[in-house]
Parts: sequence; C-alpha cells; structure tokens
Amino acid sequence: MSADLVAALNDLGAAFGPILQAALVVFLRVGAMMTLLPAFGEAVVPVRVRIALALAFTAVITPALAPDLPPLPQSPVPLLSLVATETVAGFALGAGLRLFVVVLQIAGTIAAQATSLSQFFGGAGVDPQPAMSQILVMGGLALAVTLGLHVRLTELLLLSYQFIAPGRFPNASDMGDWGVAQVSRAFALAFSLSMPFVILSLVFYVALGAINKAMPQLMVAFVGAPAITFAGLALLLLTVPMILPIWHDAFASFIADPLEGTP
Repeated sequence: MSADLVAALNDLGAAFGPILQAALVVFLRVGAMMTLLPAFGEAVVPVRVRIALALAFTAVITPALAPDLPPLPQSPVPLLSLVATETVAGFALGAGLRLFVVVLQIAGTIAAQATSLSQFFGGAGVDPQPAMSQILVMGGLALAVTLGLHVRLTELLLLSYQFIAPGRFPNASDMGDWGVAQVSRAFALAFSLSMPFVILSLVFYVALGAINKAMPQLMVAFVGAPAITFAGLALLLLTVPMILPIWHDAFASFIADPLEGTP
C-alpha cells in the first residue's frame, strides 16, 4: 500500500512539478507587488487576505506564463538571484502603482492647505492626512476597483514579463530614469488636480487684501475664514466628479504602458 502511495505521489510530482515551479516564480513577483498595490495592498487589508489575493493572481497568470518561465535552479546562488530579481521587479511595479495613491494624497493636501482646511479636519494617526486627501483616496480607489482594477492588474503582470525578464536584474540606470520620470509625473498630476483650489485661494486672498485696504477697521480674518471654508467645501463637491476620472485615466494609462514617458 505504501509503495502504491509513493508511486502515486511521484506521478503527481512529475505531472504537476513544472507548473508548481512556474507558480512559485510568478508568486515571487506577485507577492512583492501585492505589498504596495492600491486597494488590494492597503494596510487595513488583513495579511491573510493579501496572501490569498496574491495566490489568486498567481493562479490566474501562471498558465499563460509557464512555457516561457525558467525552471527553478538547483544550486543556492542562482536560486537566490532569481528570488532577488523577481522581488525587485514586483516592488518596482508596486511602487509605480502606489505613486498614484500618493498623487491623490498630495492633491488633497495642497487643496486643504489652499483653503485653510488642513488643520481643522486633519486626521489622527501615524501619517495623518487632511479630510480632502482621505476623500480623494477613498473615491479614487473605489472608482478603480469598480472599473475592473483586478483585470487591469492581471494585464500589467502579464505585460511586465516582456520588459522585465524573469531572472535578470533591470539595468540600474534605466530603472533610475524610470523612477525619476514616475515621481515627476506624479507631482505634476497632483498639482494639476489641485489647481482649482489654488486658483480659488489666490483670488480669495487678493480680494480679501483689497477689502482690508479699503476698510482697515474691518476684521477681515473673521469674515474670510468661514467664507474660504465654505468655498473650499463647495469647490470640492463640484470638482471631485471631474478630478477622479482624470486621475483614473492617468492610472489606466500607466497600467497599459508602464514605460510611457521614460526618457
């Protein structure tokens, strides 16, 4: 009986060994990417759920990649090299996606500072963010998930093996240029999204200065503080339906072509 069991296990190993090795190679990249993914990799998501999601993505894309993936090396040094390269590739892709969450945080912070709302409604925590940042982040993540984020991430993972070959370290110079380009684009996009609030702040304080010059006895600070607060909240209500689609278009464009804009 034991001989039959051993023979059956050997047959299973011979049949499923290659696909399991390919799944392990894929999981190295997917698992590293999952730690930084928007929505799926948030700190509020339990670790067990994130591991389950990483296994699910691995199960989805492994059959398409298995024929082109290298087998697991038997010696320790090549194996460690494969683990390191796939982990670095996953972290790089995850960081590129995480920057789009940072875009919404920066845009909300600029908008809150411009409309004097950053100190009134700043949240408590390790990394407190103004309420505007929280609204934009939650709205952006909800929009991305609603429009099929899991499908887009699967496409990105499949595409990533075309420009980051498994088992090979990316060129350091190219990776540095790519990182600088992504950070630059993130700050430019964040400032563009917050531009209505910056313009509102400029117009409001210029008008407030003119009123103060015309009526020095008037306490313009007491009059202006409620006005700029109301105007900022009203502008947030009006512009969020336009800000989030613009952000999502840039997010989807990055997923479709992560190398776009790289010098």
